Amino acid sequence: MIKVGLYGAEFFARHGYYKEEQILGNRFIVTIEATFNPQHPHINDDLEKTLNYEQLCQVAHEHMKQPQKLLETVAQGMADAVMQQFPYVTNLQVEVKKLNPPLKGQVAASGVTVYVTNN
Repeated sequence: MIKVGLYGAEFFARHGYYKEEQILGNRFIVTIEATFNPQHPHINDDLEKTLNYEQLCQVAHEHMKQPQKLLETVAQGMADAVMQQFPYVTNLQVEVKKLNPPLKGQVAASGVTVYVTNN
């Protein structure tokens, strides 16, 4: 089993339930981890025989461009896209964090994690 990850990818986006969040935007951090059983016993430096984390970044980038009210919607959209693009993924975790959310008091981040198991 192999785990491939994209960790701490930072984006500026306009996700948020409240209108001012959608207008002002915010910084977000995305982490995607995917596990799979290699279909080829020896990868031998062949990108086609593994899960390309550059493509994971592209999925995140596309979904961060589309404003949504809920982080759940953003994370689930990314998870659905990864599973569609890489149907051989057995376990997937997509985490989206909003940095400095507009809450009372000092809060470093809020976030949502979506888990997918494909047996």
